[in-house]
Amino acid sequence: MRRQQGASGGNVAPRFAPIALGKAKHPGGWALALLTVIGAVAVGARLILIDQPFVDHWSWRQSDVAAIARNFFASGFHFAYPQIDWAGDSPGYVGTEFPILPFAAAICYKLTGVHEWIGRSQAIVFFALSLPFFFLLARETFGNAAAVWATFFFSFAPLNVFAGRSFMPDVPSLSLAIVGLYLFLRWRLDERATWLCPAAVAISVSFLIKITSIVVAAPLLYLAAAPGDDVVGRDVGAAKDRGRRRRLQLALFALIALLPSALWYWHAWQISRKFYPHHFFGAGGVRIETLSWYWEIAQKTATLSLTPVLTGLAAIGFLVARRGKYGGLFDAWVVAMVLFVGVVGYGNRHVWYQLPLVPVVAAFAGAGCAFIGSKMGSRVARVGLSLGLAGVFLVVSFSMVRLFYEATAAPLYAAGLELNRITAPSDLIIAADGGNPAIFYYAQRKGWHFLEINGIYNGNPRDSREAIEDLEKLRRRGGTHLVFTRNTFWWLVSYPELTQHLSESAKLIAATPDFIIYRLNPMPR
Repeated sequence: MRRQQGASGGNVAPRFAPIALGKAKHPGGWALALLTVIGAVAVGARLILIDQPFVDHWSWRQSDVAAIARNFFASGFHFAYPQIDWAGDSPGYVGTEFPILPFAAAICYKLTGVHEWIGRSQAIVFFALSLPFFFLLARETFGNAAAVWATFFFSFAPLNVFAGRSFMPDVPSLSLAIVGLYLFLRWRLDERATWLCPAAVAISVSFLIKITSIVVAAPLLYLAAAPGDDVVGRDVGAAKDRGRRRRLQLALFALIALLPSALWYWHAWQISRKFYPHHFFGAGGVRIETLSWYWEIAQKTATLSLTPVLTGLAAIGFLVARRGKYGGLFDAWVVAMVLFVGVVGYGNRHVWYQLPLVPVVAAFAGAGCAFIGSKMGSRVARVGLSLGLAGVFLVVSFSMVRLFYEATAAPLYAAGLELNRITAPSDLIIAADGGNPAIFYYAQRKGWHFLEINGIYNGNPRDSREAIEDLEKLRRRGGTHLVFTRNTFWWLVSYPELTQHLSESAKLIAATPDFIIYRLNPMPR
C-alpha cells in the first residue's frame, strides 16, 4: 500500500476507518476533545485516595522509597547514599535506582512536611506527561482512531491506574521511555538531530530511575536498524554521508542513554557490597522459573492487571492491524517483554514488573478497535459500539483495580503508630513483619526485620531454636522491642519454645487484634 503524505511532508501510516471519531489524518476537534476528557478523567482517577497511608498491596515497596525520601529530609541530602530504616544500628545505605524521585520528594518536605501525597503526585505528573507522546506514538504506527482508543486503554488499564498513583519509580521511568521512544521515532522520520538529544536524555533518565524500562531498547534497536530513505535522488555519495552521520548520531545516542546508568548502577552495587545490610534493590530477580510460575504470571496479567476485555482486543489487534512505516515497533516491544518476563522470572512475581507491557497491549487493542470500526458502515452503530465497549472496559477495570487498594498492611501501620507513641527515638525495633518495612516507616524508628537475614523475603524460622538465636543476636546489637503483626501471630503458636523464651526475657506491653508488642529485657552486662 502506498503511504500518504502528511501536511508537513512526512510519511503518515495508512488509517483505519475510525469508530465514531471521524476520518481526519490528524486529531480533529472531536478527537482532541476526547483526548482532553480521557486525560482529565485519568488524572482524576489517580487522585482518589492520594493521601492514603502506604498500606495497600504494594505497601512494602512504597514504604522503602518513602523511607529513603524521609531520610534524605531528616539526615541530610546525601544523594549518592540512600538509606532505608531496617538496618538496625547501622546507617542503612543501600544500592538503589537513581534516587531522584525520593530526593525531589524530600525537597518538597522542606516546604510542606512529610505527606504520602507528595510522593504519589510524582507518578501522576509523569503519567500525564506521557499521554500526548503515547498518543502520537500509536498514531504514527496504527492511525488516528486506533491512537485515541489506545490512549483510552493505556489510561485506564488497572495496573497503570494503580501504578500511576504509587510512590515508586516505575511509572516515571515508563513515561520517560515513551517520550524518548517517540522522539527517537521522529528522528528516524525527519532525520533531524534536534530530536535525538532530548530522546537520549529521556531514555537515559528512564533507565536511571528504573532499569526494567530497558525493554524499550528493543523498539529502539528496531527503529535504528529499519531501512530509511537513504538515497536522495541518484546522489549515492550524499546517501553515504547521510549514513555515516546517522551512525555517529546513533553512537552518541547510545553513549548518552547507557553510560550514566552504567556508572550509577556500578556505584549502587559498590554501596550494597560495602554497607550493611548489603542490599541491592532488585537483586535475585534474574532467575528462570517453572512453567507453572509463568502461567500464573500470564493469568494475573491478562485478568487482574489488564482485564480480559483489553487482553482480547489486543489479541485481535495484533493479528489484524496494518502497520505503517516502522510499524514493527510494538511487535519488537512484545518480543522484548516476553524475553524479559522469561529471564527475570523471579522478579516478575511483582506485578509492577509487567508495567511496560501496558502501552503495548493498549496500542494493539486500539488497533483492534479501529479494525472493527472499519468494518461497520453505520455511524450510529459505531457510536453505540464505542460507548458500550468503553463502558464495559471501565466497569471491569474498576472491579479489578479496587483490589490493589485493599489495606492489607493496615496491621503494620497500626503497629507503627503505636511504636511511635510508646518508644523512644533511639529504640531499635525487631519486627516479625513478613519483610514489609511499613512498620518502621510509621514508627519512625530504626530496626531489623525478624528474621534478620531472610526477613525481607518473608522468611520464617525453621524452628524455635533458629528464632531464639536470631532474636538474641539482635538483642545484643541493641534491639529493645519485638513486634508481631496479624500475619505472624502464628509464630507464637508454631514455635512454642520461642513463646516460652519471650515470657522469660521480655514483657508484653501491647496486644490488639492487629499487633503484639514486647519490651525486651536489657541484656545482662
